Amino acid sequence: MLMNKPKKVAILTAGGLAPCLNSAVGSLIERYTEIDPSIEIICYRGGYKGLLLGDYYPVTAEVRENAGLLQRFGGSVIGNSRVKLTNVKDCVKRGLVKEGEDPQKVAADQLVKDGVDILHTIGGDDTNTAAADLAAFLARNDYGLTVIGLPKTVDNDVFPIKQSLGAWTAAEQGARYFWNVVAENNSNPRMLIVHEVMGRNCGWLTAATAQEYRKLLDRAEWLPELGLSRESYEVHAVFIPEMAIDLEAEAKRLREVMDKVDCVNIFVSEGAGVEAIVAEMQAKGQEVPRDAFGHIKLDAVNPGKWFGEQFAQMIGAEKTLVQKSGYFARAAAANIDDMRLIKSCADLAVECAFRRESGVMGHDEDNGNVLRAIEFPRIKGGKPFNIDSDWFTQILAEIGQNKGAKVEVSH
Repeated sequence: MLMNKPKKVAILTAGGLAPCLNSAVGSLIERYTEIDPSIEIICYRGGYKGLLLGDYYPVTAEVRENAGLLQRFGGSVIGNSRVKLTNVKDCVKRGLVKEGEDPQKVAADQLVKDGVDILHTIGGDDTNTAAADLAAFLARNDYGLTVIGLPKTVDNDVFPIKQSLGAWTAAEQGARYFWNVVAENNSNPRMLIVHEVMGRNCGWLTAATAQEYRKLLDRAEWLPELGLSRESYEVHAVFIPEMAIDLEAEAKRLREVMDKVDCVNIFVSEGAGVEAIVAEMQAKGQEVPRDAFGHIKLDAVNPGKWFGEQFAQMIGAEKTLVQKSGYFARAAAANIDDMRLIKSCADLAVECAFRRESGVMGHDEDNGNVLRAIEFPRIKGGKPFNIDSDWFTQILAEIGQNKGAKVEVSH
């Protein structure tokens, strides 16, 4: 295996945060060091931005020795950015390349200049799309470089990967977040609490967060004789992009909950109802803000607020509280389950580096869920959450919510 060992390896993280980035960087550094500490490693600062500008951290002996520290922290110490290499206009505007330059060629030439023969990209759909484009460009132009991706996204929505890195932790952390927020139901009569969970076009994280939160409820002890009842802490509704919502029917059901329990707690994906909200904004002549990838900026659209406004009057809420767990959840350090998955993917990524095998590490749903280097052209975002999953069906049944019809979500 060492006959084809890399001389120099580069690592970058990109896109939004997820509870796996530091862990993945640390795991890659540790694995290369275990196999052969003479292999040079650099980490580009700020994702593809650092690559275009040739700005990087050298991985010194001290960094190698202490790489395990990264497992304890969330975020990405080497920094992220949202840069699309094929969006030339945006790269020029941000000063990352000069007018007339091709960002892919600038990136490829920088890798050559830096002496890199293996590039590890850690990111979600957009990052891996950029990595796929770059890998194809390198191959077409005989650069002799290999790109190897690790799949990061709290949405868990990457085809054909069974479980993306960081998603389990994000669900667990979102549940922890709501455990404190839900106590606000004591602060006001007829309280409506909307928990907005990250998930642009996929409801997996919202559903999984509800599942993890209800596990906390299962483990708790209650004293209903003094008002400490599970009913007031319960998830009363889960709204996700893949499931149609009958607003009137849900409002009627939730009003009954409000009348009985004096509060209502809703979990909603940030992408649920976005099409209706955007249509409303456009009808008013308002501009819909978008990022470099053309995605609607969900913080500007504010679905949680919209749902709160829709239901507040219909269920007779006296006060509405909208809380978003996204930044709390996505910037957490990886939990034990994710660390195990991250390490197995990082170990395989290093193996692939010695074989000069490009692709994205993951359990391939189209090939018996085997952990392998999945070919870049097969990687794409937008994998919908299956609302017919047994565990999700059980949640809806237990909270008394009718399952809506499946909705085809546009991406």
